[in-house]
Amino acid sequence: MIQFGISFLTIETQQGILIKCEELFKIINNGEDSEHQFKQNFSSIDNLAVEISAFANSDGGMILIGVSDDGKLTGLRKDDIKKLNQWISNATTNKIDKQIVVKTTILNCDEKRVLLIRVPRGPNKPYAVNRTDVWVKHGADKRKAPIEQVLRLAQTSGLVYADEIETEAILEEFDFDFFEKRYQKYYQDDISNLDIPIEKLLVNTKLAKNDKLTLAGLLLCGKDPGYKRPQFGIKATFFDGNEIHGPEYKDAQDIRGKLVEQFEQAVSFVKRNLRRVQKNSNFNAPGVLEIPQDAFSEIIGNAIVHRNYYINAPIQIHLFDNRLEIQSPGNLPNTINEENIKYGVHIKRNPTILSFLEKDPQFSYSGRGSGIPRVIKTCQQMNNQVKFINDSGKQVFKVIFPR
Repeated sequence: MIQFGISFLTIETQQGILIKCEELFKIINNGEDSEHQFKQNFSSIDNLAVEISAFANSDGGMILIGVSDDGKLTGLRKDDIKKLNQWISNATTNKIDKQIVVKTTILNCDEKRVLLIRVPRGPNKPYAVNRTDVWVKHGADKRKAPIEQVLRLAQTSGLVYADEIETEAILEEFDFDFFEKRYQKYYQDDISNLDIPIEKLLVNTKLAKNDKLTLAGLLLCGKDPGYKRPQFGIKATFFDGNEIHGPEYKDAQDIRGKLVEQFEQAVSFVKRNLRRVQKNSNFNAPGVLEIPQDAFSEIIGNAIVHRNYYINAPIQIHLFDNRLEIQSPGNLPNTINEENIKYGVHIKRNPTILSFLEKDPQFSYSGRGSGIPRVIKTCQQMNNQVKFINDSGKQVFKVIFPR
């Protein structure tokens, strides 16, 4: 699907700011990057579809046609533009398996025509060319996405959920006693009162599938989830100083176990290593933690519930002399960013895990999108300017509390 627009003086950037030819030259002089791709021309519709889909599967960007790889303005003929417009329309509706709405603009600079295609970040990833090949941006270049990355892209669109995937853990590895106690606490009812077998209940609640535990079933109620999935624990370290250097640290803990247990141990680690400060002149009054416990507990819970379980890496808690950093594997999903999360915008990345943990009083996580605004408000009351960083390059979401 395509929207056409023609301008001979200005083009509209991804941020919606009108720029002139001289500013286009600045983009060209800066060279190709993850947001801008130069093409002298396209020799096939398949190559064009690959470039468009790679941007849609990543963070969006702009294709400048009529510009060589080394940044020279080569221009296009009228016949070239006519052919390209037909290819763009066909590629975005037929060649790529899901329709993509792109915007095109023709810019005439130095009497040479340049066709610009602005590709948005796709809301329905992954986008495959000819139904088989999924491409993503890799810096200024592109590459075929491995299966793990294809699954992560599908997760951002809600097509698949990592916590519902079947694991190799058998039902005998499920902690039924733990589950029964939690079920009674969550629903104020005894499992023995149900008229279905417990195995069927596990399937209905997406904790089991095909006589195997799902990832949610293993991490929530497995007897030893750290043995089967050690990568989904938490590494907590209190470093000596303000940088990560060498093996020197003041405290460290590898946290494994059920997710509720991980949460409790992680909160305890941070709490025991923070200072207490006096809030008033009464020195006999107990001090308060320099970072509010409600705030860092919420972020730890948020990391456990919303981390990307397609990435085989632990949550990282880094405590320095001047700050606390909590790193969750995976970018913020889909259209979520550092700004709109401050207003409660959220997407359920692991709905089965969330559905259980939001009911657990020991976990103290609501899952209603109010957590981040509450963290900000709580920190502001203590003049603590919490920061949120969505690092797409390193595939982590980081929250930083100054000490």
